[in-house]
Amino acid sequence: MPRLRFRLCRRHSRIVIDVRLAGSGDWQVWRKLRLEALADAPYAFASRLEDWQGDGDRAERWRARLSIPGSCNVIAALDRRAVGMVSGFPGPRDGVVELGTLWVSRAVRGQGVGDLLVQTVAHWAVQLRASVLLLTVASDNEHAVALYRRNGFDDARWSGGPRVAGRPQRMMTKALRPSRVETRTPALVSTSRENASPATPRRVRRQPFPPGSE
Repeated sequence: MPRLRFRLCRRHSRIVIDVRLAGSGDWQVWRKLRLEALADAPYAFASRLEDWQGDGDRAERWRARLSIPGSCNVIAALDRRAVGMVSGFPGPRDGVVELGTLWVSRAVRGQGVGDLLVQTVAHWAVQLRASVLLLTVASDNEHAVALYRRNGFDDARWSGGPRVAGRPQRMMTKALRPSRVETRTPALVSTSRENASPATPRRVRRQPFPPGSE
């Protein structure tokens, strides 16, 4: 399956991240990332690790998760090793897309991978002609809130979300305008098929990324 390649440059290092859309045929890679994410940061997700273990850990369930109609699921890889994930979902009303399931491996945090994943979903949402990108994040998750703020998110005007793992949540939104999305980013498509088929990738050089870590 084609991949989108991004070169992330920092002051003293350079890494090349491959970003690709995940279809139901990628369920094993997605499963590995998701279980790592739930074990690493249980406070960040509404789902619990035990929800996806035992009887909940079935191939057909993982395939169904990657086949949600109208969704976009993205995997980031470094040297062919999956290191990050994110999803976009249809929102609660027309013109709204939700961002969720964002996680980046500790091994590559602070390298701009989180920014790249957020921007990928934002670009996909613009292609769907969405006007708002919505997300929910733990209010005290300072690194995540900083990541979203530097990518254009602000606190939503309506009330915060429910508590997750006993922690209060805040809702954040980003207004989407085609002019704000980098035109050099290759087109993305929905991933509800067995294997997604994005447009032919082009090499994109982005430097530098904003400071901070995911």
